[in-house]
Amino acid sequence: MEENEQNVAEQTAEAPVFGIEKLYVRDLSVEVPNAPEVFLEQESPQIEIGLNTSGRGVADGVFEVVLTVTVTAKLGEKTLFLVEVGQAGVFRIQNVPEEQLEALIMVACANILFPYAREAVADSVTRAGFQPIVLQPVNFEAMYMQRLQESQAVEGSNALQ
Repeated sequence: MEENEQNVAEQTAEAPVFGIEKLYVRDLSVEVPNAPEVFLEQESPQIEIGLNTSGRGVADGVFEVVLTVTVTAKLGEKTLFLVEVGQAGVFRIQNVPEEQLEALIMVACANILFPYAREAVADSVTRAGFQPIVLQPVNFEAMYMQRLQESQAVEGSNALQ
C-alpha cells in the first residue's frame, strides 16, 4: 500500500500545474485630447483596436502575463479618445514542457485576461463620456498560430539569404 501511495505522490509531483495567483490592472490610460469639442460631433467614429500579449517569468514556475488592449476612436485625423488597458495576471505554470509554455501564455492566459480587459475598456470609455465599446470575442489561438507562421516565414526567408 505504501509503494502505491508513493507512486501517486510522484505522479502528482510531475503533473502539469496551471493556476491563477492574481488578476489586476497593470496599466490604464484614458485620453480625450480634443475635449470638449469632440462631444459636439454627430458622426460615428472609426474604431481601431490593437491587442498585444506578453509574458515574463517572475519566479520559478510563476509568470506575469499582460494583455494590452488599445482602442482609438477617430473622426478623420481627429482623435476622439484613446483608451489603453494593460490587464495582467500572475499565473503558476509548472511541469509543462518548454515547447508548450509560450502557447499556454499567449493563448490560455490571454483568454483568461480578455474578459477583464473588455470590462475595463467599456468602463473607461463610458467614464470618458462616450458610448461604451464592447469588444468582440477574440480567437487568441488563431492569432498565436498566425504569428508563429509569420515568424517561421521570416526565419525561412532569412535562411535563404
